[in-house]
Amino acid sequence: MAWNHSISIDSEIMHGTPCITGTRIPVSVVLDNLAADVSPERILAEYSTLALEDLTVAIAYAAELPRERIITLPA
Repeated sequence: MAWNHSISIDSEIMHGTPCITGTRIPVSVVLDNLAADVSPERILAEYSTLALEDLTVAIAYAAELPRERIITLPA
């Protein structure tokens, strides 16, 4: 899954925390909810600006992090 255009870092948004592009929702919030076994339907209901694809993108981003490569995100 190509997540590069769906996650962005902007020092003016959420202090530079990786967020779902076009939102102020940190990727960590999505992942925390998924890890807490919150259903995708409930996450989407609580964060109406998210789409189901955004949940998949967050997981793909998290899977990339342990590979210890430099990840360039659009500003």
